[in-house]
Amino acid sequence: MREDEVRYPDGSVGTLEVIRHQGAAAVLPVYRPGEWCGGTGAAVVLLRQYRYAAGRTLWEIPAGRLDSGESPVDCARRELEEEAGLRAREMRRLTTLFTTPGFTDEVIHLFVASGLEEGSAAPEEHEFLERHEMPLEEAMRLVRDGLISDGKTVCALLMAAAFPDRGTPDTELGNNDSSPVGV
Repeated sequence: MREDEVRYPDGSVGTLEVIRHQGAAAVLPVYRPGEWCGGTGAAVVLLRQYRYAAGRTLWEIPAGRLDSGESPVDCARRELEEEAGLRAREMRRLTTLFTTPGFTDEVIHLFVASGLEEGSAAPEEHEFLERHEMPLEEAMRLVRDGLISDGKTVCALLMAAAFPDRGTPDTELGNNDSSPVGV
């Protein structure tokens, strides 16, 4: 965190506290209809994770900070396996957004992962989380009822549900599959 002297659009000058951040990536793991043993519709994987700053356990998608020189998609793949114990054959970019532009320059790159396979979870020592699989409809009910309050998770779920064809192949992803996500 630092304090910057800034010139506002009207020409006046002030001091603002700013947190500089290297960026992050998050990923919504999706089972397409027929891929999940718990039902016939699309399903998602969410984490229950304790967050000290929030003072409680939250529903979230796997996410983490970009390592130096790491691409957003590589970060998303790493976090998917570390936190959820999953690997994905397909990754599609949903969007990039500012987390809290009032005091930080942090951006988070949101992805959808599909073609899920079991990997090896390796959460960091300060991460206390549980993996949960549920129908997409149930996750959307949790958003509607205010039980999912994490911004990146709400955004990823709403975008994936509202724009199922969002995330056309991105050359950075190295994915030539042009089929929609199918949620």
